[in-house]
Amino acid sequence: MQYFVSKQSIVRKIWGTSDIVLFIFAGAAAEFSLNKAVHWLYFTGRLPADPLERLFSTVQYARKILFLPHAQAAASIDGMANIHKNVERKRGENIPQWSYRDVLYMLIYYSIAVYELLEKPLTEDEKTEIYDVFYRLGSRMDIEDLPATYYDWLPDRERHLQQNLECSEYTQDLYMQYRKHLGGIRYWLLLQVQGEICPPLVKNMLKIRPNSLAPMGLWGYKLSRQLKLDELIKTIFLPS
Repeated sequence: MQYFVSKQSIVRKIWGTSDIVLFIFAGAAAEFSLNKAVHWLYFTGRLPADPLERLFSTVQYARKILFLPHAQAAASIDGMANIHKNVERKRGENIPQWSYRDVLYMLIYYSIAVYELLEKPLTEDEKTEIYDVFYRLGSRMDIEDLPATYYDWLPDRERHLQQNLECSEYTQDLYMQYRKHLGGIRYWLLLQVQGEICPPLVKNMLKIRPNSLAPMGLWGYKLSRQLKLDELIKTIFLPS
């Protein structure tokens, strides 16, 4: 049986590890709040009502596609594209293509950044493989103007960061909702993770200041993974 992502792919290793997926979610939660098109998700009302559920569902939907047989993955991608088209019809305008690329670019960037933070540096071939997988996903969704290769994507990713982010009232509202739904301690942990993995521009715009204890906490968490205690830690700190 042919899968959308081969069983030997580094992408499966990344997206098959729960804490890597959680860290990807944390980084995306920061960058997503700054996106100039985030108001599109306020149109449906789902994002402000429960931003954690909405972001988790986006990340988990991507994860599901990466593990499905090719035909089922293609059908799921088509279904996701149809959901967006329905929203566009209700609002009477199209979601900008650059915003589709932004979300795809987040998944690529944080897949690489988080794996290297928690595991080890990726080879250039592995980074290329990660990009190629998400390129196929984006192409199936008819996302326009995707760079052909990982090396073409790198400068385009930087251009997107410079052009498509702003600190708006939506940014402030989302962070208020994050704190409300997470509680004080979990919210603080979210900021520490974001401080470790987000690009400098994102951290500067959100005024996320590096904490001197964060590297030590990260070292301790990596040790807990080796000792098989990370599941206990996640149970303690994660909302149900």
